[in-house]
Amino acid sequence: MQIIKNPVTNNWAGLCQRPGFEKAELTSIVENILNEVKENGDKALLEFTKKFDKASLQNLQVIESEIEEASQLVSSELKEAIVTAAANIKKFHESQKEPVTVIETTKGVQCWRKNVGIEKVGLYIPGGTAPLFSTILMLVIPAKIAGCKEIVLCTPPNEEGKIHPAILFTAQLVGTTKVFKVGGAQAIGAMTYGTETIPAVNKIFGPGNQFVTKAKELVQQDGVAIDMPAGPSEVLIIADRTGNPAFIAADLLSQAEHGADSQVILLSDDLEMIEQSTVEVEKQVELLPRKEIAKKALDSSRAILLEDLNACVDFSNLYAPEHLIIASENADALIEKIINAGSVFLGNYSCESAGDYASGTNHTLPTNGYARNYSGVSLDSFVKKITFQKLSKQGLKNIGPAIEIMAEAEELMAHKNAVSIRLR
Repeated sequence: MQIIKNPVTNNWAGLCQRPGFEKAELTSIVENILNEVKENGDKALLEFTKKFDKASLQNLQVIESEIEEASQLVSSELKEAIVTAAANIKKFHESQKEPVTVIETTKGVQCWRKNVGIEKVGLYIPGGTAPLFSTILMLVIPAKIAGCKEIVLCTPPNEEGKIHPAILFTAQLVGTTKVFKVGGAQAIGAMTYGTETIPAVNKIFGPGNQFVTKAKELVQQDGVAIDMPAGPSEVLIIADRTGNPAFIAADLLSQAEHGADSQVILLSDDLEMIEQSTVEVEKQVELLPRKEIAKKALDSSRAILLEDLNACVDFSNLYAPEHLIIASENADALIEKIINAGSVFLGNYSCESAGDYASGTNHTLPTNGYARNYSGVSLDSFVKKITFQKLSKQGLKNIGPAIEIMAEAEELMAHKNAVSIRLR
């Protein structure tokens, strides 16, 4: 993990660069995968699953007996933990419900807005080296609260053609409609275009690697919506001398272990805190089962010494991290200065893992700087907001003259006549 001392402001943008593939090459690879799925459906999915996941499948859809078998393989302790997390996530997302409020803008003119669940949603759940069953909680629970009628889940199988038991248990627990054994960009293509087995959906959710993220970006051109660009995981930590180096190192590594293309950043106004934290990183990484992955992520990660905490916040807002941790006993003092972040963790005991699993907030968050203009997943992500208006005869009389004048000024006489014919 590179230590950089007091970089000039003009160099900050360069230090905010994320690791990644060459864009043209990535786009070409993903476009080819999407076209294959669009043209050949299930056949393409089965071939890609054999190629990328080394699994030879007969059927893509998970059947009931597989779910029952998986449930028996999940320990009672893990089941209890999942249920605990689900309760907190449900409580937080239910609080986001909005009552329908009718507003009378003018006498006789009523306007209101109603939330309607998106009918069909598709969820991508990373499997592979880290089966993210917690993401199922983060996506299915708000989808159910929103009233989505069909919730389709795609996740890659292992070489034996099986899905991790915790993924299947969690999917059933929270009410997923259908589960399919398909991962990568090909899963995004399947949920966009539909195949003989997998239905097309209206909106796709879920994090993934750069291939999945690029696929989500591309399929928007074919009429499907996505939650956000959610690629490789990242965390930025702002620490002062009241932080705890061991805690900081643990949080940095919790994101570095996600993947070799993940990135972690440490900012501090205290050089001793940086040095102690990086030493802790070197110690703790050796104890991790996924240490080789974490080390690769650390190769493109940085610890940066800046003048003061205000400069740290300014850098963070430029970077726009997926996760922002303020490792300080005085973290609350910086809240109002934060303008770009997916989710924020305040104080020395607010570890990022809490948000990943069980605090209640959603962990599906914008990465790669998209926190500048995207929010994390919430109940709003699963609904359409439809506006209504109802005018009485008197209401139209009250605002009709203004409509007529405006329509005529725009030379849209049919618009004017729609009012005038009623007023007459």
